[in-house]
Amino acid sequence: MSSADGTGEQLAFIRETVRRAKPRAARGVVLAERQPVARVLVDKGVLSLDQYFDYAVPESMSEDARPGVRVRVRFGGRVGAHGRREGGALHDGFVVERRDDSDYAGPLAPLARVLSPEQVLGPELLRLCRAVADRYAGTLADVLQLAVPPRHAGAEGEPSPRPLPPPGAPAAGSWERYVHGAEFLASLAGGHPPRAVWTALPGPEWPGEIARAVAATLASGRGALVVLPDGRAVARVDAALHELLGAGRHVVLAAEAGPQERYRRWLSVSRGSVHAAIGTRAAVFAPVRDLGLVVVWSDGDGSHSDPNAPYPHVREVALLRAAEEGAAVLLGGVSMTVEAAQLLRSGWARPLAAARETVRLTAPRVRTVTEYDQARDGAAQAARLPSVAWETAHEALTRGPVLVQVPRRGYAPRLACGRCRETARCRACGGPLESPAAGAVLVCSWCGTEEHDWHCTECGSFRLRAAVVGVRRTAEELGKAFPRIPVRTSGRDAVLATVPGAPALVLATPGAEPVAEGPGYAAALLLDGWALLNRPDLRAGEEAVRRWLTAAALVRPATEGGTVVVVAEAAARAVQALVRWDPAGHAGTELDEREELRFPPVSRMASVTGSARAVADLLGLLRLPAGADVLGPVPVFGGNGGGAGGAGAAGGAWEEGVERALVRVAPGQGAALAAALKAAQIARLALRGAETVRIRVDPTDIG
Repeated sequence: MSSADGTGEQLAFIRETVRRAKPRAARGVVLAERQPVARVLVDKGVLSLDQYFDYAVPESMSEDARPGVRVRVRFGGRVGAHGRREGGALHDGFVVERRDDSDYAGPLAPLARVLSPEQVLGPELLRLCRAVADRYAGTLADVLQLAVPPRHAGAEGEPSPRPLPPPGAPAAGSWERYVHGAEFLASLAGGHPPRAVWTALPGPEWPGEIARAVAATLASGRGALVVLPDGRAVARVDAALHELLGAGRHVVLAAEAGPQERYRRWLSVSRGSVHAAIGTRAAVFAPVRDLGLVVVWSDGDGSHSDPNAPYPHVREVALLRAAEEGAAVLLGGVSMTVEAAQLLRSGWARPLAAARETVRLTAPRVRTVTEYDQARDGAAQAARLPSVAWETAHEALTRGPVLVQVPRRGYAPRLACGRCRETARCRACGGPLESPAAGAVLVCSWCGTEEHDWHCTECGSFRLRAAVVGVRRTAEELGKAFPRIPVRTSGRDAVLATVPGAPALVLATPGAEPVAEGPGYAAALLLDGWALLNRPDLRAGEEAVRRWLTAAALVRPATEGGTVVVVAEAAARAVQALVRWDPAGHAGTELDEREELRFPPVSRMASVTGSARAVADLLGLLRLPAGADVLGPVPVFGGNGGGAGGAGAAGGAWEEGVERALVRVAPGQGAALAAALKAAQIARLALRGAETVRIRVDPTDIG
């Protein structure tokens, strides 16, 4: 036996002796008779403290200190001469386990308080949050802040309703329009876990189709979860579920309900009173029991990417959860992401789409306009519309409302010198100036400083022109061109859910398009397509297709006179995908190009953003798997306060001193990449101070 082997056996013996030793508590604390040790996750989102800590369970707290409850513990400080924990701040945490022993040989600090006997962190949710933290190089405490809502004592004191028996299996209904649609529903009703990427047909039926998928899952005795990008989509699915199943079978988890009501609904799911939940981003963590189906609608929508560390994406969390709990998956939308296309190509999921003939019968006619031609009609010129778009709107307004999608918010969000075309910038911070209204004082879109006496620093001119026209100015121009037609706007300041079916011009920024009552919009105009296609972002084409199809899907079918006019280069791949209504084909072609370039989702990638020194420090400490490569670092281009690359819209600027590097690994090495990044960040903070570096695994904004 070598000395090394002997040393190893001795260390193992010592560890086992320590583990079997009777736990000790601080003097004066009476330990619980059974399982006197509580293993606690302390709510401190610090990478180096991403572990569990053992605490003594006083006999007075033994009954309530069960796994999954919230507790308060004293963290930090030191053990004094009498075995008491001295100093240290009080922190909230969760009991994850009760034990008979501890790996720590010294006296254990006692739990300070059991905040509530409600078990809010079950083993399934804990495993999911741990998997998400590991995938995104984050901490379990940070993920739990996203997954478990804040406590409200009043809600915990109220009983949840008794669960209803499973409903009957629904009829296929409009799922019959899809190849294998009825079979997918039958598989759910039979308790099986099919996995599908669903290319939804245009029109108003998709909320009802999601409701039928949920009903089929409930009929099998299992639970269902639906995650949608915004409150308007949640409201539509909520209404469809009420119409199909009645009240009491599902809850809505959305911020609009208010924190206490949302927590009350969350508890009804956690307690097993309700077996279906729908909501926005955070709902993906809802503790639905015996989960049988996870639905993610429009997984390419940016709102599915959490802006809080560790920046998880709903789609990836849903896939992790489905694999862990054996649930069915339905990724749906009128468009298709490259990630969804990869799931199809790998065979992990099956396509759920309609035949081409059915698509042609339900989609509107799409026309393209490449240039703003010289319209013969003066009103068309005043409205800044090509003749084709103006004529289409003029005719459609005799039959119903017309949707006008404008990519930019505000009035004139970017201004330039009227003589030399140099971007008009703020003298305080260098940010781009904008005009909030006609004749209004200019304002910096970065720092908000007003500019009362602007002149061009290049040529000295005092004349300005709109480099980019926003939705409010477009509404003003269209109102003049169509003087007797009502004009409504929907955007960041006020988002409309619906509009009447009467003739009107409805102007909206992408993602804020309201639903038209009745048969839908008579026509849609998709203006300034260049603003979407020319974004310096890997996903520019994919995002343009998604935004255009989302708007076009609100228009009546071509058989009922529905027409869409897109102002963009007709030969562009994204424009052709819209004309053919072929999101799957576009996503497949994009995936082919990603494979050639070795970009996500074919590879796994992470971005590292911070000061030049901090980024260099972290890269120097990285121990990457074989075959990994580092792209950069390069200066970050974006708005004030710093995005991460790819955000360079017109008028952007280089962020002083901020750099970003991309780290790329081969498929199957994502876990190794996340672990390496986490270890390097811990080492950097320990050795070189706490200068911030933002790590983002699978960034959505690769420029």
